[in-house]
Amino acid sequence: MTETPKKGRKAANGEDSIYWDKSKNRFVGAVSLGYAPDGTRRRTKVYGKTRTEVRRKLRDLKRELDAGLKAPANLTVEQAVMSWLSNGLKGRDAESVKTYRSLASNHVIADLGKAKLRELEADELDAWLESKASVLAHESLKRVLAILRRSIRHAQRRGQVVRNVAELVELPEGQPGRPSKSLTLEQAHAVLRAKQGTWIHAYVVLALLVGVRTEEERPLTWAHVHTSSEGDARPYIDVWRSVRRKGDTKTRKSRRSLTMPYQAAAVLDAHRARQQEEYHAAGRTWSDDELVFPDPDGGPRTSTNVRRNLRSLLKDAGFPSPDEWTTRELRTSFVSLLSDHGMPIEVIARVVGHSGTNTTETVYRKQLRPVITEGAEAMDEILKPDRPKAPGRAADL
Repeated sequence: MTETPKKGRKAANGEDSIYWDKSKNRFVGAVSLGYAPDGTRRRTKVYGKTRTEVRRKLRDLKRELDAGLKAPANLTVEQAVMSWLSNGLKGRDAESVKTYRSLASNHVIADLGKAKLRELEADELDAWLESKASVLAHESLKRVLAILRRSIRHAQRRGQVVRNVAELVELPEGQPGRPSKSLTLEQAHAVLRAKQGTWIHAYVVLALLVGVRTEEERPLTWAHVHTSSEGDARPYIDVWRSVRRKGDTKTRKSRRSLTMPYQAAAVLDAHRARQQEEYHAAGRTWSDDELVFPDPDGGPRTSTNVRRNLRSLLKDAGFPSPDEWTTRELRTSFVSLLSDHGMPIEVIARVVGHSGTNTTETVYRKQLRPVITEGAEAMDEILKPDRPKAPGRAADL
């Protein structure tokens, strides 16, 4: 039941006032904050359907003012999100920033941008998340809520708001994401024969035969690639960097050194020799600090560039729908092929840099089966060169 507006006395200067605003169809509560340096009066307003609701909001506002908050009552969700996007993502990979900006613009700002941050209620956010859950994959939904939470947290650190209402809501279950795929053994052989002598072929060999993440390959330098064997030592690479913030790897266990199959070492040796020749022809000095897979300007390649070149390679390999594949599925295939060959889950988890076996089991469960043996040796045996067969359909995990 809506409260009937009553005509009350006019508030004296410095007092709070509550009145009915016909144009907004709401009660308005106003509190005086003194005067600005130019002599204009500062008044902050709150809105509600009843006087009781407005009085509560005025009490909350005063507590915030007593806590030293500096933000005006009209601080919007859009302003908070834009502030976080501008100041809270420093040092992040450009691709990550692009993703955050896209999700923020298309979902948070588009739906909630005009809402006053102090008036945002948990019930409103619950309803919003439920509507998003019907159209967004679960991982995307999780990121959208994270953007809102981090934006409000960013405002909290600047004394602009007390309560982070986004911390009070639960994440609903979003839509299932696109299932990961794994190359069959025949497909893997076809992929390893395609575009030989190019950088994308060397990139694919390293991802498929060693299981390196694409975010770890793109910043890889030659100083971390050890292809020459000494004594009984096998060739190996140091996976110590990624394109993540500050160059950190995804987890502590992701920072690791991995032995390489001999065929991977041979491909990288040939790739390095071609790169050195290109530098020499261009009159440039080559060093071990150079990127293994640089873009034409010498910087790291973007994930989009790598994905486009991968799909071109898959087309050459005879795949009917190369656009259905992503770069990360080379790593999925690495795990699946090792599992099919009999490697135990604990070893696979260690090789791919998972902090435990849970992620390995969750993501690759349908391909896993327990038994024996270790990474590089297994790949030398699984994917011996020159075993031609046409690629068939991929098995969805």
